[in-house]
Amino acid sequence: MFWVYILRCADGSYYTGHSDNLERRMGQYQIGECAGYTATRLPVELVWSQETTTREEALSAERQIKGWSRKKKEAMMRGDWTEVSRLAKSKSVHPSTSSGRTDLLLHGSTKRSRGDAD
Repeated sequence: MFWVYILRCADGSYYTGHSDNLERRMGQYQIGECAGYTATRLPVELVWSQETTTREEALSAERQIKGWSRKKKEAMMRGDWTEVSRLAKSKSVHPSTSSGRTDLLLHGSTKRSRGDAD
């Protein structure tokens, strides 16, 4: 199994990634083993995750989400697919590199907090 996930960083920004072991990855973030964007924005909190069958699905979803606006990400995290769709349609007002597609993500996504166990 693979995971696509969103972290809320200490500065309030979001980071989207994917992993084949979400629990291990979260441990790595918490002790500062992950270089890059999150390294200077610790601590981080897991605010959303979704299990996928393959790494390709997880990577595709990660890339898709990274192209979305903050508002669209927050709507998805709330499970508000009507708002996600509305924001995808309004992308001409606020251009994005995203295709606006939501079909790669399962509408029954899982929201988890940092303390949840697998």
